[in-house]
Amino acid sequence: MTPPRVSVHRARRRFTALTVLALVSTFALPVLSASPAAAATPLRTLAAAKGKFIGFAAATSPLANEAAYRTIAQTEFNQITAENAMKWDATEPSDNSWNFSGADQIVNFAVANNQAVHGHTLVWHSQTPGWVQGLGATAMRTAMQDHITTLVGRYASNTALQSWDVVNEVFEENGSFRSSFWYNTLGQSFIADAFRYARAADPDAKLCINDYNVEGINAKSTAMYNLVQSLRAQNVPVDCVGFQGHLATQYGFPSDLQQNMARFAALGVQVRVTELDVRILTPRTSAKDTVQAQYYTNVVNACLAVTACAGITIWGFTDKYSWVPDTFPSEGFALPYDSSYAVKPAYTAINTALGGSPNNDTQAPTTPGTPTASGVTSSGVTLSWTASTDNVGVSGYDILRAPGTSGGSFAQVGTSTTTSFSDTGLSASTSYRYQVRARDAAGNVSAASSAVTVTTTGGGTGGGCSVTAAVQTQWSGGYVIQPVTVTNTGTSAISSWTVTFTLPSGHALVGQWNGVITVSGGTGTAKNANYNGALAPGQSTTFGFQVSRPSSDNSTASGFTCATP
Repeated sequence: MTPPRVSVHRARRRFTALTVLALVSTFALPVLSASPAAAATPLRTLAAAKGKFIGFAAATSPLANEAAYRTIAQTEFNQITAENAMKWDATEPSDNSWNFSGADQIVNFAVANNQAVHGHTLVWHSQTPGWVQGLGATAMRTAMQDHITTLVGRYASNTALQSWDVVNEVFEENGSFRSSFWYNTLGQSFIADAFRYARAADPDAKLCINDYNVEGINAKSTAMYNLVQSLRAQNVPVDCVGFQGHLATQYGFPSDLQQNMARFAALGVQVRVTELDVRILTPRTSAKDTVQAQYYTNVVNACLAVTACAGITIWGFTDKYSWVPDTFPSEGFALPYDSSYAVKPAYTAINTALGGSPNNDTQAPTTPGTPTASGVTSSGVTLSWTASTDNVGVSGYDILRAPGTSGGSFAQVGTSTTTSFSDTGLSASTSYRYQVRARDAAGNVSAASSAVTVTTTGGGTGGGCSVTAAVQTQWSGGYVIQPVTVTNTGTSAISSWTVTFTLPSGHALVGQWNGVITVSGGTGTAKNANYNGALAPGQSTTFGFQVSRPSSDNSTASGFTCATP
């Protein structure tokens, strides 16, 4: 989940007229017709053709009481997750006192509509009754085993229930284990025990570990990776890894999502996006809709590109019952349908990314803003630009380069799914011109932006280095810079390197890896670790760090330079 650190599941939705009225009153756009969704090929049909599932988290009240909710739920989705009905406080509120009404409702709906069920969640630090939290170690382990055995065992013979979130949200942002009552009482062993109990209760279900803010490669996702690798080496039955996918447009898209999925897949596990939504700052506008639609497109594209990605579950589907406004009062509109069940550009983007043609789109995106250059070195530059808008959603950008300050032809040198790009391998003391153009999911291409001219710094013989840095994830109270890539741009080997950068006022270093970083005033100085200072010509290494910042501040570290002392 994108910070602030409020877990989605703590914020149970209140289905009140006041909440719905608040959503409608902040909705600045005209209500759209729902007809495009009816005319489009359903998402479940398109996803199945790609060998994937497309699911949603179900709230039991509207599933029972609203025909419009049920119609979309059964028409568009081939997988279903219970939003709250299978959690411990709903199923076993007191010791050995069980309530399966909500869980059975979800499973029965799925069976009637040929949908797979994902069970959520067995062991979690939240929404677990107090009677469990106060137990001693032996009694707590027994309670966990009894709960898993009873709940998983109830549905083990039902072929619709195909997978479970066995443990949920066990890590802090810095990659340490969360100091939950589970961990504090039982230690790390509760994780392996939970998986073994679940396997014993259902030998056929896929068993998953699930967490938020692990979409990109960062300290938290690396801790998850190391845990999964360790558990599987011990023959603990971890079958899949869930990336929750609670994204927010103001924090940027995790551009290495596909790469992260692929590295987990290499461990032999299935991956899946389990709780996808993309919230925006209110009020809702067409421009924000476009950015949101692009995020949904990016997630679908990443899953389609990784064979081991089983599919995507959206955390609900209508803004009417989204958890976001209750938890983030200034944010919302996170789902593909609005509060009146009309489709939004996000729906069209998902449909198009899955191979549908919901609106026969022929409209090109708007022209991107003129690129700006930063981090210019003797061999590279980082470009950034203002995002394009589109009626469906911008799927990416082409970066064009021409030699010199005039003349010559522009040629494509790269692509990006975000509004930044680092170009490397340039010649020292040389001028280049750059333009950017946007593409949408239907293949339409915008006009090229105005050009920016960049002149690289002087080079020379001997050792030298360049540096590029990327923001991998950020939230209102901090961010992670990863990777910071240091490259030997000289003609001889170097034995050490030093990177300097600027931290905005009020920012503080709280974590680092693969380097030794000190901060004096607003200047950060990163030196190589004892194992990654020696670089041959052209060789690169990476490091990263985490920073805290005031909640009202969206700035990040900048001004990266590299030297070879």
